[in-house]
Amino acid sequence: MSYHDKLTKSGPRKLLACDGGGIRGIISIEILAKIEDDLRASSKRPNLVLSDYFDYVAGTSTGAIIATLVALGYSVDKIREFYLKSGAEMFHKARLWERFRTKFKDDRLAGMLRDVIGEETNFGSEKLQTLLMMVLRNATTDSPWPLSNNPSAKYNDRKRPDCNLKLPLWQLVRASTAAPTYFPPEVIEVSGREFIFVDGGVTMYNNPAFQLFLMAATDPYKLCWPAGEKEMLLVSVGTGTSAGANANLSPEEMNLLYNASSIPGALMGAALAEQDFLCRAFGKCLAGDPIDREVGDMIGKGIPTATKLFTFVRYNTQLSREGLDGLGLTEIEPVHVQQMDSVDFIGEMQEVGRAVAQHKVKAEHFNDFAV
Repeated sequence: MSYHDKLTKSGPRKLLACDGGGIRGIISIEILAKIEDDLRASSKRPNLVLSDYFDYVAGTSTGAIIATLVALGYSVDKIREFYLKSGAEMFHKARLWERFRTKFKDDRLAGMLRDVIGEETNFGSEKLQTLLMMVLRNATTDSPWPLSNNPSAKYNDRKRPDCNLKLPLWQLVRASTAAPTYFPPEVIEVSGREFIFVDGGVTMYNNPAFQLFLMAATDPYKLCWPAGEKEMLLVSVGTGTSAGANANLSPEEMNLLYNASSIPGALMGAALAEQDFLCRAFGKCLAGDPIDREVGDMIGKGIPTATKLFTFVRYNTQLSREGLDGLGLTEIEPVHVQQMDSVDFIGEMQEVGRAVAQHKVKAEHFNDFAV
């Protein structure tokens, strides 16, 4: 099976979107493991993998790694194995005098991605079993680049010299994970011109869910899959959020260094919440934590005069003391699981992911969208 088979299939469309979040991607993986187990049980197919179920998957930053491996047909067990084996290597700290440029050594991340994806695998490869979208930020043009292997898309025409399908898949994933101050940017040559790319998480699309819907359903991308709560399921998986981490902040601490380090994260968090809100407003929301105390969880709500464009579920959690306690994880320190590079606490992050899955992923969320 290749992604071309997804273009001609009948029945409702199923979409999966994975947030960015560094090594906290292991939280998403444990959530996906529960989804895969439930789908295997409901379909009575013990070898089912997520690419058998989903038609279009998307990811940003660490979510781009997960989405790509899902699209390549990896089981969640294999994806977890990759993270547990490679996480410490990918986030191997650079030597002290190298950290003025980046925090981590780049060659290990690039090498790991080449090994697991294949150095010769391009974005249009038949190895991909679903449509795949990932978000990069083109620093050269100062713009977000949501790229898809949809063969109908404008820049995927193989007659074009700048056809995106010819680009190395591992390099696009590497670019989407190039978080500023963590990893060096990725330089990719497109039709003889070099562009500098950095992490797609520093765009509006660290949560790529609503953008994925737009690329599946709207005219410019030429897929135009039917919209409707019975026609499309959109599953959005987070890596945890750490709102409230500054509860004890004093005005004196808000100096230039603090602002330089905290404002990008604050903007990313706001963008993530806005994308989630859009999905809940335009979709029929079956599951999701409250977005804030005014909006709530939007379950059963939305725009009263508008028809729902898809069915939506959002699996995520707060990595605060309150959030962890609500999952029964009273022994886990929030600071251990809030950082995107806490490789030493990857086991605790797994516990968080498994608890989120157990509390929030329900088989009935998928009842109207059988395998």
